[in-house]
Amino acid sequence: MTIVPPSASSNESRSSGMGKRLTSWVIYVVTSLYFLIPLGATFYWSLRGKKDVLSFEAYSKLFADANFMPSFTESIVNAIITIIISLLIIVPTAYWVTLRLPKLRTVIEFISLLPFVIPAVVLVFAIILLYSSPPLLFTATYKSSRVVLICIYVALSFPYMFRSVDNGLRAIDVRTLTEAAQSLGANWSTILFSVIFPNLRAALLSGALLTFAIVIGELTIALYMAQDTLGPYMADLTRSKVYEPSAMAIVAFAITWAAMGLIQFVTGEKSRSTSAD
Repeated sequence: MTIVPPSASSNESRSSGMGKRLTSWVIYVVTSLYFLIPLGATFYWSLRGKKDVLSFEAYSKLFADANFMPSFTESIVNAIITIIISLLIIVPTAYWVTLRLPKLRTVIEFISLLPFVIPAVVLVFAIILLYSSPPLLFTATYKSSRVVLICIYVALSFPYMFRSVDNGLRAIDVRTLTEAAQSLGANWSTILFSVIFPNLRAALLSGALLTFAIVIGELTIALYMAQDTLGPYMADLTRSKVYEPSAMAIVAFAITWAAMGLIQFVTGEKSRSTSAD
């Protein structure tokens, strides 16, 4: 039997640990460069609006465009309405499943994941075929088509919203909170809006911001539904401008990153407060 000196084994473990850390850093650097180099090139190209000078001319022209603000505003409104409807559907459903029907969780999860399975092109063509003829003539006008578009966005938000809400419900004692509220005479609507919603602030915000980012950047469905939102506006911009599309891409990235950063900040604050308690 060979006896390995303690110093040799410690050196081996130390070298193994250094090798793992080096591999992790290499993967991190390569992955970061993979994402940051194209983004940096896009940002550099957006600064070349003036000849031989780096400037924010493309951003100035973008924000001065008469079509930018209406498209941006419409996308914001669509996102807010989508978030509200999605919350009103998902939170009561997930709450009731957690409280009374836990065996149905897998079924609800499967239904919520269907937007991942069905391609956007297939979905929008099916919607158009279904709602473009009587008696379900919902795509005849711009406003009715917008209502259909928001309903589609609500369905697209289900995977993100349900996961966030379900994780939030698992982190709290739903049954104890419900029984305590009922013992004080609260009805179901009071329990839902005064007890459950406040305890799911971080989860609701995470799902809402993910939904916001999806609606803001969505192109395919809005394009085929003939809606003047930010996605189709950006697509039209690429066909007529040179530098403004790059500026629009950076603006869209900034909005998405701001949403992700807010999610991280809120969830981090909640975890810190929980650990402090």
